[in-house]
Amino acid sequence: MFRIDVDGEHAIVEFVLDGYIRVQEMESFVEELEKATASLAGRDIKIKADVRTFRPASPEAANMIRRVQEYGLRSGVVRVAELVESELVALQLNRVAENSHTDKILRRFWEDAPARHWLIHGDSPEGARPSSRPTP
Repeated sequence: MFRIDVDGEHAIVEFVLDGYIRVQEMESFVEELEKATASLAGRDIKIKADVRTFRPASPEAANMIRRVQEYGLRSGVVRVAELVESELVALQLNRVAENSHTDKILRRFWEDAPARHWLIHGDSPEGARPSSRPTP
C-alpha cells in the first residue's frame, strides 16, 4: 500500500510505502509520485519518504524507485528526507540512491518532526530550532 500527499505551502511531496509492494502497485505509485512532483514545478521541491514499514522490494521495483528518483532530480527536488527503521531497507535504498545520484541530497531520520523541519529549513542557521535555555 502507498499514500501520497502534497504540501503546497512548503513544496513538499510526502509519501508512505507500507509492506510489500508488487510491481503493478509500484507502477501506480511511480505514476502518482511523478504527478505530485510535477504539480510543484518551478519550485524547490522536497520529498519526505516514510519507508519505516516498507519491505525489501524486488529488483524491478527497486529499478522503478531509481527511475523516479532520477525524475525528481530533473524536476527540481532539492532535499529528500527518508524515515527508515530497517537496516535491510536502508541498505537497499542506499544502492538505489547512489545509482540515481539522490544520495547527495538525501538524509535519513527516525522521526517525522526532525525530517519535516530539515526539509523546510535545511541546514541554515536561521532554520535551527530554538534552544530551550534562555539567552544570557
